[in-house]
Amino acid sequence: MSAQCEVTAKRAAGAPLGFFERWLTVWVALCIVAGVALGQLFPAPFQALGRMEFAQVNLPVGLLIWVMIIPMLMKIDFGALHQVKSHWRGIGVTLFVNWAVKPFSMALLAWIFIRQIFAPWLPPEQLDSYVAGLILLAAAPCTAMVFVWSRLTNGDPYFTLSQVALNDTIMIFAFAPIVGLLLGLSAITVPWATLFTSVVLYIIIPVILAQAWRRALLKQGQARLDAALASLGHASILALLATLVLLFAFQGEAILQQPLIIALLAVPILIQVFFNSSLAYWLNRRVGEKHSVACPSALIGASNFFELAVAAAIALFGFESGAALATVVGVLIEVPVMLLVVKVVNRSKAWYERGAARV
Repeated sequence: MSAQCEVTAKRAAGAPLGFFERWLTVWVALCIVAGVALGQLFPAPFQALGRMEFAQVNLPVGLLIWVMIIPMLMKIDFGALHQVKSHWRGIGVTLFVNWAVKPFSMALLAWIFIRQIFAPWLPPEQLDSYVAGLILLAAAPCTAMVFVWSRLTNGDPYFTLSQVALNDTIMIFAFAPIVGLLLGLSAITVPWATLFTSVVLYIIIPVILAQAWRRALLKQGQARLDAALASLGHASILALLATLVLLFAFQGEAILQQPLIIALLAVPILIQVFFNSSLAYWLNRRVGEKHSVACPSALIGASNFFELAVAAAIALFGFESGAALATVVGVLIEVPVMLLVVKVVNRSKAWYERGAARV
């Protein structure tokens, strides 16, 4: 491993779960209350913000999303890609779960729960939109938070870094085709021009800007990059929360009329998290990977790059869409559910190692 990749991996391994991240569910819940209240009390200013568009892109939200995404992408060292071969079995499991299982299993769960079981309790005009939002959430593997989850399980930092770098590289090329395919299979009209615009705006351009900024900071030393990431991390969370306030200001009427919507949307997301994390964990055990590799492999398959999902949902379907609301539910449950998965893999280490040793 290059010296730079080694430093990056060690920094990622030591990253604690920060104050904002630890209480993310609380902040999201407060944003729901604040957004709904403000949208009901001051509808005109929010409607004015909703009209500030250029080429179907809402400008205030576009800016907020860049502030959300770019700091996350700055943490990724694409130079770690050459380390993929060191843990090829764990990488193989990660890629299989993230790209061959996760989006498709979510599409199936969305069809079962949204279009069948829960359909009588959901607005019929939003069913397709809810399905689309769940698909968008599952089609983007976690980027930044997986470093935190890996740290909490004593995961191999080099493996974590290389798998995130590889997943982000694949996402540039695979996100739009997979989303388009699954939306088509779900009989949802695919706005291809808007979908590709979203990929360019919220993946390709942010990756280029983030990596250029990262390299410029590294020329001033690792300490300069670390300080910038610490500051930008807070800005990223604040931008996410501001976006959520805007979203719920527009979603307030629907939520007040049917307050069970959020709980119903959470069901397929929870099942998907537990299914994919269990599958990845078990497959790593079957192929004989170390526990320190299996943990981040399972965790990246369970969590989502929800900043990208929120951005794409807004761009494709708008503020007031069920798709935007569905992606936000993923943000709401991310931290407590992932902490539960962390606890499970930590407590099952002895069981895992007994099975891996026999392979």
